[in-house]
Amino acid sequence: MDSGFGFCNVVFGWDAHDVPYQNGRLSGWHTGYPDALASLDFKTYRQIPWEDGLPFLLGDFRNDKAGFAEACPRNLLARIKAEAAALGYQALFAGELEWFNFDETPQRFAEKGYRDPKPITPGMFGYSVLRTSQKSAFFQALFDELHRFDIPLEGLHTETGDGVYEACIFYDDVLEAADRMALMKTSVKEIAYRHGQMASFMAKWNSALPGCSGHLHQSLWQADRNVFFEQGAENGISDTLEHYIAGQLYCLPYILPMYAPTVNSYKRLVEGSWAAVSASWGIENRTAALRVILGGKSATRLETRVPGADANPYLSMAAALASGLYGIKKKLHLETPPTTGNEYENSGNPPLPRSLKEAVDQMREHAIAKELFGEGFVDHFIRTRDWEWAQFLSSITDWEMKRYFEII
Repeated sequence: MDSGFGFCNVVFGWDAHDVPYQNGRLSGWHTGYPDALASLDFKTYRQIPWEDGLPFLLGDFRNDKAGFAEACPRNLLARIKAEAAALGYQALFAGELEWFNFDETPQRFAEKGYRDPKPITPGMFGYSVLRTSQKSAFFQALFDELHRFDIPLEGLHTETGDGVYEACIFYDDVLEAADRMALMKTSVKEIAYRHGQMASFMAKWNSALPGCSGHLHQSLWQADRNVFFEQGAENGISDTLEHYIAGQLYCLPYILPMYAPTVNSYKRLVEGSWAAVSASWGIENRTAALRVILGGKSATRLETRVPGADANPYLSMAAALASGLYGIKKKLHLETPPTTGNEYENSGNPPLPRSLKEAVDQMREHAIAKELFGEGFVDHFIRTRDWEWAQFLSSITDWEMKRYFEII
C-alpha cells in the first residue's frame, strides 16, 4: 500500500490473447519479463457487491522508472488531465456504451467454434419496454449492482439489434469517468455470467446489425462555469468550444487508432451505421463525428461519436481531451460548416481511414500524435497495433473459406 508492488511487465508485452509481441521494445522476451512497479490509487476504492463486498482498487504504473509510466493508458489520461488543469480547466466526461447480450456461456460458445451466438432476445426493439421486461432480472441487476459498485447509470435501455443494450454513465471528473467506463465493461460481463449469459463489446459482430459505440460526452469548466457555453453567442457555442471542436477535427484522422484500436473497429465505421465516416461536426446531428448538444449553461457539451465499445476508455478520453486542448492552445477555428442533414451524403469533409493498417500508418507518419501523447507512448502503442494487423493478415477467415474454397 505504501511502496507499490511488482507486477509482471508482460501486461505491456502481449496481445489480447496472451500471445507475446515479437516486435515489442518496452517488454518482450529480450527483457526477461521482470516486474514493473504498480501503484494503487486509493481514490478508486470500491466494494464488489456480487463478491460479498470484496474490497477493490485500481492500480497503474505512474511510479515506474523503466518506461512503463509512459505506456500506461491510465497514466496517460492522468497526464492529459493535469495539462487541462494547468490551463485552468476541469474536464468533465461521461461514457456511453452499447453491447450485445447472448444466451451463451464461454464453454458452450468455444465448443461451437465461436460461431452463431444466440442473442437473448430477437428482433429490432430499440428503446423497447417489452424486451427489457423479458429479461427483467438481468436488466435490474445491471442497474442496481453497477450503482452499488459506484458506476451510477443515467439511463439503460435496449438499442437497435438483437439483444443489444445501451447505458449512459453519470458524468464526473475525466479520470473517474474513464475508471467507471472501464470497470463497467468487465462488471457487465461478470453480471451476465451470473445470469447464464455472455456480453460482448465487440465493435461489430454482425454485418447486418449496427455496431457497438463507446461515445464520449465532455465539457470544460472553470469553477462553476461551463466554458463551452456563452450567452448571446450563436447557438450558445463559445469560442472555447469552437477551438476544442476544431482541435478534435484536425487531429482525428491521425489519432484514430486511439478510438478504433482493432481490425474489427473499422467494420463499424461505415455509412448508414450510426457511426462516423468523416472528420465532421454538427449541432444535434447523429450522422457526424462530433455532435454538439445544446444544453444551456449547465449542459452544453460535445459528444465524440467515433469511439467504439471496443476502445480502451483511458485512451479514447485521452485522445479526445488532448486534441480538444490542442485546438484551444492553438486557437484553431472551424474551417467547415456544421453538417445539416445526412453526413453520409456529404463529400466535403475529410474521410476517416478505412482500416487499422491505414489508420496506424497515418498515426505513424504525422507528428501530432507524438506532440499530444509523447514519443514513448506512441512508439509502444503503434507497435501493438502493427502486431494486431500482422495477426489478422496471417489468419484465414470464414469469409475466405466460403468465397474461395470450392469455386476458385
